[in-house]
Amino acid sequence: MTVPRPSGTQTALVAASRAELEERLDGAARTWLSEALAEAAHAAEQHAGQLAGQPAEQPAGQDVADLTGIPVSPSARPAAWELRFASAGRYCGAEHAAAVRTLLLRTARPGQDALARLYRYGDAAERRAVLLALPALFSGPEALDLVQDALRTHDTRLVAAAVGPYGAAHLDPHSWRHAVLKCLFTGVPVDAVAGLAKRARADAELARMLTDFAAERTAAGRPVPGDLHRVLALTVPPEAS
Repeated sequence: MTVPRPSGTQTALVAASRAELEERLDGAARTWLSEALAEAAHAAEQHAGQLAGQPAEQPAGQDVADLTGIPVSPSARPAAWELRFASAGRYCGAEHAAAVRTLLLRTARPGQDALARLYRYGDAAERRAVLLALPALFSGPEALDLVQDALRTHDTRLVAAAVGPYGAAHLDPHSWRHAVLKCLFTGVPVDAVAGLAKRARADAELARMLTDFAAERTAAGRPVPGDLHRVLALTVPPEAS
């Protein structure tokens, strides 16, 4: 499995502008992106209208089935931009897919239901894009369940995205400490943990958990991750350092 990118690179992916992306894409991909962003912008207008009490515009066409094969009502069908979200890698290349998907999310500004649908039915790359975009979509903990789901996996790409800025802002202390341990256990570099130094400072409980984890590894004859000592040093109170 690919080693996750450091958090700074993840942040750059989320912040990539349309102009920056278009510089990297060929002509066909730029056309595809332009159409996708237009559909996403239209969806954002619809969503804003629904919040204002206007009736939703229903997609045309036949009923489709979800992944279970059960027919889905027109109101529950994926919007055009959601289908673009899923196919971004095919049309823009795997190396640009994450940036394209996060730009689509920032443009469409989907509600919690649509975002949960993208995460639930997406592959790991699509789920990662959802997680990376969360700070741009929500200021509160509304989407924290997606972060918690990612932290229950052993996919290092999802774990690294889950401990980004959104997780740093909204995970409670107990969950955040276990997320740090999850990074150490799965080999995710702690550079992926947003706000690590600030949250770890003088955290005696985190220090205890790290010490116990190191002792367990040593007793089992397993190496202690080098990042553990780095995090442990961050837990020392300023007056004791």
